[in-house]
Amino acid sequence: MTGIAVETDVFVVGGGPSGLAVAVAARHRGFSVTVADIARPPIDKACGEGIMPDGLAALRNLGVNIPLNAAAPFQGIRFLDDESAVQASFAQGPGLGLRRTKLHEILIDKAAEAGVNMHWGAHVTGLTPNGIAINGVNVRCRWVVGADGQNSRVRCWSGLESVRSSPSTRFGFRRHYRVVPWSDFVEVYWTKHGQLYVTPVGEEEVCVAFINRNPKLRLEDAFAVFPQLYARLKGADLITRQQGAVSATRALRSVYRGSTVLVGEASGSVDAITGDGLSMAFQQAHALAEAFVNDDLAQYQRAHRRIERLPRMMANLMLLMDRSRWLRARSLRSLAASPNLFTRMLAVHTGELPLFRIGIEETLSFGWHVLRA
Repeated sequence: MTGIAVETDVFVVGGGPSGLAVAVAARHRGFSVTVADIARPPIDKACGEGIMPDGLAALRNLGVNIPLNAAAPFQGIRFLDDESAVQASFAQGPGLGLRRTKLHEILIDKAAEAGVNMHWGAHVTGLTPNGIAINGVNVRCRWVVGADGQNSRVRCWSGLESVRSSPSTRFGFRRHYRVVPWSDFVEVYWTKHGQLYVTPVGEEEVCVAFINRNPKLRLEDAFAVFPQLYARLKGADLITRQQGAVSATRALRSVYRGSTVLVGEASGSVDAITGDGLSMAFQQAHALAEAFVNDDLAQYQRAHRRIERLPRMMANLMLLMDRSRWLRARSLRSLAASPNLFTRMLAVHTGELPLFRIGIEETLSFGWHVLRA
């Protein structure tokens, strides 16, 4: 870590995937960039560890290519409950499952290659009239980027806490098992307690994540509802302990004020049920760097709304299924009876197909199947 520069174009608070993506995108456009984080690499976080195809495309635009030996491809999504199963493949190629720590390592290497000045274990103490204060040093900068997560201090310091709707939270827990993945799909098990996600992340490793509304529930509670999944994991070596995180839904009225701007979960978030968190952050990074070029953060605000629109809609639909066992069971039975519709819905979800391409006739047919199921 080099000494702290007293002047930089872009100062990023938060060195997770979203902050590093912004840093790389801004460097590619010729800006000097400094990143600071109180933590030290590798930075881990409980998540499903799958990157959807649109997120991989955004990473490739940053010049980031995930080595195949560091990840496991998955071809699509499979939904299951105790009665039905339906799967769909991605139209634009596979997604990738990889450990969060490995993703962080890859992004740090890319940021270093791009010439980003990074400071780990650094104390950012507040905004100043012309920049930011870090480790007792005032750094002048054109823009301050808050990429410091759900509990963003930058969001608080800049007065951007106002939300468009009441925030809501669920709770996620994650664990890794040493076992050969039995599917090249991300499996989503719908239970009365919440959703279990199984993502292949290596040749002999899967990530199992559980998202629910009750902070007292753990993976074992979900396994009790899905004994067939537990049977696959019973006896497998545990690679990591169970780690928890909050899955928040928050939509901000504005993601910038003056020269301070937010990205990633600091800028609002959708429930982890969609698996879109990383993809959204990487797309936001590109949009923010373009706004820097044009010196127009209002441009980023518009792009941010566009990027989050579809994931919010999909999250709301899936959370309806989570809340209603009746709707969930009938929806899954209906999708199993119309697998082509599920394929098209997945293509919409990953940005491959515009929403209007799902026709009224298909929508009505699905609704009729739900009622009859």
